[in-house]
Amino acid sequence: MALTKDEEEMVALVRDFIDQRVVGNVREFDEPDVYPEAFIEEMKELGFFGLLAPAEYGGVDVSMACFARVCEELARGWMSLAGAIGGHSVITYLIKTFGTQEQRDKYLVPMAEGKIRATMALTEPGGGSDLQAMRTNAAPSGDGYVINGSKTWISNAAHSGLFGLLCLTDRAAKPAHKGMSVLLVEPGEGFTISKKLPKLGYRGVEACELVFDGMKVSADAVLGGEPNKGWAHMMRGLEVGRIQVASRALGVGQAALEAATRYAQERESFGQPIWKHQSVGNLLANMATKQQAARLLTVDAADKLDHGVRADMEAGMAKLFASETAMEIALDAIRVHGGYGYSKEYDVERYFRDAPLMIVGEGTNEIQRNVIAAQLIARNKI
Repeated sequence: MALTKDEEEMVALVRDFIDQRVVGNVREFDEPDVYPEAFIEEMKELGFFGLLAPAEYGGVDVSMACFARVCEELARGWMSLAGAIGGHSVITYLIKTFGTQEQRDKYLVPMAEGKIRATMALTEPGGGSDLQAMRTNAAPSGDGYVINGSKTWISNAAHSGLFGLLCLTDRAAKPAHKGMSVLLVEPGEGFTISKKLPKLGYRGVEACELVFDGMKVSADAVLGGEPNKGWAHMMRGLEVGRIQVASRALGVGQAALEAATRYAQERESFGQPIWKHQSVGNLLANMATKQQAARLLTVDAADKLDHGVRADMEAGMAKLFASETAMEIALDAIRVHGGYGYSKEYDVERYFRDAPLMIVGEGTNEIQRNVIAAQLIARNKI
């Protein structure tokens, strides 16, 4: 899908920000695992937190195709920066699409400005990708709810002022998803955020455990105002989330491909640049081909969503293929670099650490295969 002139300018703005401000300074934050406050403040000023917010609420209101391109550029510089707007953008989309007028008026302007940063709270310690096994619940109490339970691996938790919490509001519902709601929860009494969990990659941006112990929220915290609609809401949001994760994978893959392409021209062995050796040249050819295929899958999924078409299968395909491709390209980039690829002096080492997150995050790739297969049969019943 072709972007508008304004959207192309937005992508160019992001590319310049990455090349001028981020690329040469990533290690300052990645190695010590420090939150990139300086980058985040610049991203606020540039409007990156309002990409999916409507213009009337101060947002940029770009298409999903443009959003994917922006996320790819951010991840090309440092995947953690794309992660910093990931869950935030999904919650923005959910409030824009399903929120009550009061919820849109309350949250969308400060979210677009980055004054309120949001994240999703889905995964539980004992459930992983099995959301039907969810135990976190919000029991009706007076004119609101009392929340009990826990969530884990919640990105940006320590820096978020709003949580899109998927939980049970009707524990007797069968199947369980018919009793789920998305609650818009702000930190308060009865809500604890743990210290950040240590991670292989995706550094700088924290992942924490959330504990709800008798936390009270009012009835107007229910997204859309009507309880037990949360499963459908969040599944729609996950289409956005999976396109975003696919775009992060594209960014990591592109960075690894560019690094390998440069090195293969600079490094010589046996009197010629190493790309001329068939073993290296074939690696580069395969890397570039897979990267382009992953990009086209992601573009197709974004286009479906832009046209209001159900895109769970397409988003799952994009996330599955792009994430596996990013992992393969990152490893092949290390192969191209030889022993230097194993050194922290070269960025390909970081790409290899960051790539697995897209395979296991936003629904593992094993779950994506289940989603794709189910939708394939549903759309082709005999």
